[in-house]
Amino acid sequence: MTFSSSLHRPGFLSPSWLTLTIASLHASMVGAQTAGDTSLPTLATVEVVGRTASGAYHAEEAAGAKTDLPLRELPQSVRVITRQAIDDLGATKLDDVLDYVGGVSRQNNFGGLWDNIAIRGLPGNENTGMATLLNGFSSNRGFNAPRDLAGVERIEFLKGTAAALYGSSEPGGTLNVVSKRPLWTTANSVEGYVGSYGLKRGALDTTGPIGDNVAYRLNVAVEDRDSFRDHVDAKRQVIAPAFTWKLSRDSMLEYVGEVIHHETPLDRGVVAVDNKLGKIPRSRFLGEPSDGDVEVDNSTHQLILSQAWVETWRSRLGLSYRETSIEGYSSEPTSLQANGDLWRQRRYRDYASEDIALQAEIQGIVNTGTVEHELLLGVETFRFEMDSVMLRANPSAGNPYAINIYSPVYGQAQATPVANTDTLEEQRNTAFYVQDAIKLAPQWRVLAGVRVDNYEQTLENRRTNTTTKQDPSSTSPRVGLSWLPSEQWTVYANAGQSFRPNSGVDVDGQGFDPEVGKAFELGTKWENEGQRIGVTAALFDIRKSNVLTADPDNAGSSIAAGEVRSRGAELDFAGQVTRNLRVNASLVLNDVEITKDNTLEEGERLLNVPRVNGSLLTVYEDNFANGQRYGIGGGVTYVGERLGQARTQAEADAGTPEFNLPAYTTAKLVGYWRLNSSVRLTMDVDNLFDETYYTSSYSRVWVTPGAPRTITVGMQAKF
Repeated sequence: MTFSSSLHRPGFLSPSWLTLTIASLHASMVGAQTAGDTSLPTLATVEVVGRTASGAYHAEEAAGAKTDLPLRELPQSVRVITRQAIDDLGATKLDDVLDYVGGVSRQNNFGGLWDNIAIRGLPGNENTGMATLLNGFSSNRGFNAPRDLAGVERIEFLKGTAAALYGSSEPGGTLNVVSKRPLWTTANSVEGYVGSYGLKRGALDTTGPIGDNVAYRLNVAVEDRDSFRDHVDAKRQVIAPAFTWKLSRDSMLEYVGEVIHHETPLDRGVVAVDNKLGKIPRSRFLGEPSDGDVEVDNSTHQLILSQAWVETWRSRLGLSYRETSIEGYSSEPTSLQANGDLWRQRRYRDYASEDIALQAEIQGIVNTGTVEHELLLGVETFRFEMDSVMLRANPSAGNPYAINIYSPVYGQAQATPVANTDTLEEQRNTAFYVQDAIKLAPQWRVLAGVRVDNYEQTLENRRTNTTTKQDPSSTSPRVGLSWLPSEQWTVYANAGQSFRPNSGVDVDGQGFDPEVGKAFELGTKWENEGQRIGVTAALFDIRKSNVLTADPDNAGSSIAAGEVRSRGAELDFAGQVTRNLRVNASLVLNDVEITKDNTLEEGERLLNVPRVNGSLLTVYEDNFANGQRYGIGGGVTYVGERLGQARTQAEADAGTPEFNLPAYTTAKLVGYWRLNSSVRLTMDVDNLFDETYYTSSYSRVWVTPGAPRTITVGMQAKF
């Protein structure tokens, strides 16, 4: 056994190092070309702060994969939404980019208070949402405000199971958000936006060195907007500081922070009448304005120590601390009467959580003969506490607390919520994982890994003075194989297993077995010679078991016996097609259904998952005769028909019709005009043709409508 002798590979210490290296390389190449060397290719301009221009849609690596293998060689489908794509879309929140990622569908968004998606048709827990990471640390535990993109560099959608690296997750995929990092050259940008429905947003992005060994970055955003929904507005403040310390030539300490305050009324949307939507305006609010706003607060702090050792070995020690909370009143629909009266339930929530996690990893190269191994060894431990208090007042015939959907009258006497939920939950986990990226030969790659989780959960019910415990430990393996027949093509296959603990207890007070997923994927990738265009096509088959379903022998109880299957085909395209034109496109066919359940109809689809969805975004850039630059483009998205409310087998047998959300197509326009090197004007038009559509649903009385045509204009200035 021998150790490889190369030292300090690119991207070793931090993403900001790589960004600065690219910028420096570009500057040197431009200088060489100016001197008359025409043999060098023309690279795109790299802008370090503010909205980018002439950047890339196609990414060559993903931090969430935890390997130095280029994405083309990785035996897994990964879709990266780069900062360029975020800026071209005019996206300020995660929800703005979802339609442009194949295989992603929106789920119940908790009345506009969080993000929630399914990847490849499989949603996460309805109370914790999708599997999400922030810089490789879990960020979906607790109560999370809608993701703002002010401090985000890129978003990585790791499709398929990632449990071999990250533990508890969905087998359909995991989302990793990568924060902006400090740069070692001074740069500053301010942005201002105004738009339809009272939108006002300002943002600051500033970065640079503080002496020889410390660099900072600060992103700040403040947003205030009304809404096309009556009596609904939103306010948001984001502060995202980051610091990098060069402790020595081979070690670096990074701090990444983020504080978000978000407040808006909890809005369950509109209702369907006789299984049909559109009977009331999409603007009609069916809650109670006097409830006021629900406030969501998130605070995240991460410390990461990176160390280069001998040869190609390096280590990473990371600490993450997060606090989240949600507090406020809401009036939420329960049932619609024949005369149009909508009965409502009044709730008060006061939830808080604390999450501390520690990761330690060592990674390096080992050669065994002619075979090269890139080994990753890691340990992770976390402690999560969640304090949940909810008061609730249920409607009754004597006090329905109703509002008429056709002629709403607000300001009626409100019921006083009484005790409903009062729990303290604690989760602890210690996990060990190993991954080996093997270069068997010039044309063959193998990626194998396994993670062992030792999970403990304690739930104290303070109303009943009872405590339940469970410890669903799990082993999650994964293996993938890539064949590289040429420098542009890859053919790959992978298989893996995932798990996710089920919350609650059965009729005997025992915890449930965790959900277990098995995922299989077969695909091919193509990348052009200049590595500016990337295409991935994939087939997948995923089975999930131990899904909670009704206990047939004990009414009101559950057992872990349900099963779900998802299978389909995906096509993703992203890149710089010509010097002036870049394109992002996707098309997905997804068949997901319930294969076993004691209550729900077998063979039925899952909520909010279309069989077909696709998108296309194109942007064309060029210069005016006077040297000013412009860009113009547009996007089209299609989302197929989706199930809007789960139907039981008894309802199906009785002939109760399905409730479906209709398919929709939306279009958008984007454009910018760069007046000079420092100032740029932008305009974004969403839902260009003012399509009436519905993005997601939980039931016939909780349906989220999409926004009408909206126009946003902005100005960005660098200094």
